[in-house]
Amino acid sequence: MRTDLIKLVLVDDHNVIRDSFRMVFCEETGFEIVAELEAATSVEEACRKYQPDLVLMDVCTKGGESGLDALENLRKTFPVLKIIIMSGFEELSYAPRAKSLGADAFVFKSRSLDFFLEIARGVLENKKYFPEPQGIPVSAGEMPLTEREMEVLRWLCKNKTRADIADILCISENTVNKHVENMRSKTGFSSLFELVVYVMSNGWINPKY
Repeated sequence: MRTDLIKLVLVDDHNVIRDSFRMVFCEETGFEIVAELEAATSVEEACRKYQPDLVLMDVCTKGGESGLDALENLRKTFPVLKIIIMSGFEELSYAPRAKSLGADAFVFKSRSLDFFLEIARGVLENKKYFPEPQGIPVSAGEMPLTEREMEVLRWLCKNKTRADIADILCISENTVNKHVENMRSKTGFSSLFELVVYVMSNGWINPKY
């Protein structure tokens, strides 16, 4: 077996997805998948065992385990490891959260396998890739929601109270209230409940991950 292959750990709980990536990340393209995992909780152990060059990991994995949580832990333990996060959902917060947690790239699964290969090679050359930020549609003339407003909204979708969010983000409850009012004004909803239902029903925020 060749010893110059790029070692990759793949984390995805769908057999069809793993089969597809196995076709493109192979010896012919200079890669070797050293571990295929269904749950993100197993990735740190696999990295200790196989010492990979690259991790390709889904946000949503088996058992409801979050690839973003695993990313945060991996980055602490393996600071120079190359990590690409991916998702099949057009969720608005995944890419910016992956970036803030130290991922090298974020790719939607709707992209081609050749694109994944291109991004992987770029990441190994210390390049970064993140899609253009997407926003929740707002009323005509209004500015899009800010990153902090999106962060507050994500915690609201996770059923956190305004007091909880203030503690989590280390801000005052009055500041949280101001963010909520700004979001309602921008999106045109009369109640916070309607806004939360709107973003969750459209798949823009997934409270599970």
